[in-house]
Amino acid sequence: MSEVLSPATKIPKIGFVSLGCPKALTDSELILTQLSAEGYQTSKTFEGADLVIVNTCGFIDDAVKESLDTIGEALAGNGRVIVTGCLGAKAGDDGGNLVRQMHPSVLAVTGPHATQEVMDAVHANLPKPHDPFIDLLPDPARNSFGVAGIKLTPRHYAYLKISEGCNHRCTFCIIPSMRGDLVSRPIGDVLKEAQALFEGGVKELLVVSQDTSAYGVDVKYRTGFYEGRPIRTRMLELVQALGEIAEPYGAWVRLHYVYPYPSVDEVIPLMATGKVLPYLDVPLQHSHPDVLRRMKRPASGEKNLERIQRWRDTCPQIVVRSTFIAGFPGETEAEFQHLLDFVREAQIDRAGCFAYSPVKGAAANDIPGMLAQEVREERRARFMAVAEQVSADKLRQRIGATMQVLVDSAPALGRKGGVGRSYADAPEIDGTVRLLPPEKISKQLKVGEFTRARIVDTQGHDLVAVPI
Repeated sequence: MSEVLSPATKIPKIGFVSLGCPKALTDSELILTQLSAEGYQTSKTFEGADLVIVNTCGFIDDAVKESLDTIGEALAGNGRVIVTGCLGAKAGDDGGNLVRQMHPSVLAVTGPHATQEVMDAVHANLPKPHDPFIDLLPDPARNSFGVAGIKLTPRHYAYLKISEGCNHRCTFCIIPSMRGDLVSRPIGDVLKEAQALFEGGVKELLVVSQDTSAYGVDVKYRTGFYEGRPIRTRMLELVQALGEIAEPYGAWVRLHYVYPYPSVDEVIPLMATGKVLPYLDVPLQHSHPDVLRRMKRPASGEKNLERIQRWRDTCPQIVVRSTFIAGFPGETEAEFQHLLDFVREAQIDRAGCFAYSPVKGAAANDIPGMLAQEVREERRARFMAVAEQVSADKLRQRIGATMQVLVDSAPALGRKGGVGRSYADAPEIDGTVRLLPPEKISKQLKVGEFTRARIVDTQGHDLVAVPI
C-alpha cells in the first residue's frame, strides 16, 4: 500500500519553462498534465523549486541560443535541470549531444514529444508524492480540461495537436531529424480531446501539426471510432467532425500548417458553409519552381497560384496566411521578383518572411550560391514591404463591415474598450481587432466571449472596431 503523506510533508515543486512553437507548447501541456496527475506542484519560476524542466526549441540559430541561455539561467538559478524538446535531439560539434556538450551538469536530456522519458527523469531525481488524496487532482490555478489535460493558453482558446513528425525532407529543415516521421494520433483520441475542450469553455480550437494535410497518411487513412461512430483517419473527415462538435458551442475551428495538396480543396466547401473558419495557414516558403525544387518542397509555384484562386472562387471570404524564405541559396534576382509578383497576384492576406539562415545539419547548407547576409536581409525587407502593402489594402476593404470578434482582453468589462480577434486573426501571429468603447452604455465585453463589432478603421496590421 502507498504511504500516505502527512499534511506537513512538503509537496515537490518543479519549475517549468516552455520555449518554441505551438507544437512544443502541446508537449509542455502533456508533461504538466502528468506532473499534476502525480501530485507534483509546478510553477513558472526557478526559486524554491526542487528542480526545473526546460522544454527547448532547436529549429533556427536564434532559437538554439535562446534555449541554451535559458538552460544556463536555470542552472544558475536552481542547479537541477532536466532538458527536453527539439534541442535535446540535436548533435553537437563532437557528434555527441549539444545540450550536454554546452551544459554537462544537466540532470537529463530528452528529445521532443517524450513525456514518459521526462517523467522517468523526474522520478529518478525527485520521487513522486504517493498521496491518494492529491493524485489526479489538477492544480486549480491552471486550465484543466479533464481528458484534454492542462493547457498553457488562455482558457478560451487551445491548441489541438493531431500528429507528430513529418515525412518531408525539405533541405532547409531539420525537424524530421528531431521529431521523426509522421505519426498521426488516433482520430477518436483527437475528437475526445476536442469535445473536452469545448465542454470546458474553449471558444477557439487551433489545429496544429507539422503537416496537417498529411493526417492519416502513415496509417493509410484507417477507420477509427468516436462515440461508436466509424470515422476515417483523414483530414477531411477530421475537419468535418471537429466542425460538428464545435457547432453546439458556437466555437471556432482554425487550421494551421496546411500544405497545399489537392486534398485540401475538399475542405474549402466546409469553410464556405461555416463549419470551420475560412482561414488557412499554408507554409508556401517560395513561389518559383526552381527554388521550390532546391528546397524539396512538395508543391510547385504555378499550381499554388491556381489552387489559391480556386479556393477563393469556392469561398470568397477565405483568408490565407503564409511564411516565406528570402535569399535561399542560389536565389537569383529574377526568382526573387517572381516571389514578389506571386504575393501580389495571390493576394496573401498575412505573410511572414525569414531571411535564409543556415541551420546546422540542414542539406541546404551544401547548395551552391549562398548569398551574402546583407543581400538576404535586404530581400526580406523588400518582401515585407510588398506583403504589408497587400495586407493593408485587404484590411481597408473591411471598413464598414460587421464582424464577429472573440474578446481576448476587456478591462473593466470593456467600458474603455478591449482587444479581440476576427476569424482572420490567429493568436500571436496575426493582427488584432482594437475594440473602442461600446456606443451603448449597457454593452459589456467579456474575455472569452464573442461580440459583434463594426469595423471603422485600420491601424497597421490591426482593425479598429466599435462593439455593437
